[in-house]
Amino acid sequence: MKSKTPNITVSHEAAEEAVRTLLRWAGEDPAREGLRETPTRVVRAYRDWFSGYESDPGEYLRRTFEEVEGYDEMVVLRDISFESFCEHHMAPIIGRAHVGYLPTDRVVGISKLARVVDGFARRFQVQEKLTAQIAASIHEVLKPRGVGVVIDAVHQCMTTRGVHKRGVSMVTSKMLGTFRTDASTRAEFLRFIGIEGPGVVGR
Repeated sequence: MKSKTPNITVSHEAAEEAVRTLLRWAGEDPAREGLRETPTRVVRAYRDWFSGYESDPGEYLRRTFEEVEGYDEMVVLRDISFESFCEHHMAPIIGRAHVGYLPTDRVVGISKLARVVDGFARRFQVQEKLTAQIAASIHEVLKPRGVGVVIDAVHQCMTTRGVHKRGVSMVTSKMLGTFRTDASTRAEFLRFIGIEGPGVVGR
């Protein structure tokens, strides 16, 4: 699932000049000693933060293992930390993702699940879309009987500006296959990740 962003080429120099423009707009002098190297540092940071545009997260899932002695129970990876950026305010989104799936005849290395989360998180995002993209990629490539994804994240666009509400996190979920249609499967997944009761309902 590659990015559908238009292939717009912007030079490194043009990106640095854009940072200088923002510094001037904020009331600063980009030429002063403390800020002289800031545009270069910001552009390098952006290259890291938004490296997800250069990758296809689904590729991480294509190397699977079939010698699992017939294992067909739920696989869950909890507490996958991630950093993303809100596409509305370009402010950080810091959170954890929980991913589960019911394999058919093959499983994937657990580090690959974390890489899928990072691949989509390292783009401008809204949390609902990020949740759906992770679930859809796993469902499309592994073709399991079901997939569940729950994300719990703090949005700096809400805590550092606007309403300035700290200590608030947002929880989203996406349930596919048996995670959506079978209440007991969904409940088992939510227990595994520490959410009891009816909790999060798949969308």
